[in-house]
Amino acid sequence: MRFLDYLLLFAGMGLVTYIPRWLPLLYLAHRRLPQWLIDWLSLIPVAILSALLAPILFTQAAPRAIDLGKPELLIAIPTFVVAWKTKSLGGTVIVGMALYWLVGMI
Repeated sequence: MRFLDYLLLFAGMGLVTYIPRWLPLLYLAHRRLPQWLIDWLSLIPVAILSALLAPILFTQAAPRAIDLGKPELLIAIPTFVVAWKTKSLGGTVIVGMALYWLVGMI
């Protein structure tokens, strides 16, 4: 491929990536959203985080089976309590990493 082909490829990938992000932003920038939609949209980050964490914390890898004795789950519980009580991202990360390190040593 020539340099121009690569340049066109990167420009096309940029357009395909950013147009779907810009269009809703431009369309909704000066509109008032209904309260039910705002409430519904606020649940999306929690749902995505839960979908990412649940398989890691609650299941085994090979045949998907529930395993409530995994070290990751045992570490996540006190880490969650620290996050809830302190509301500190830095403190939560440090506690989680320290607990993970301690469990790894055992």
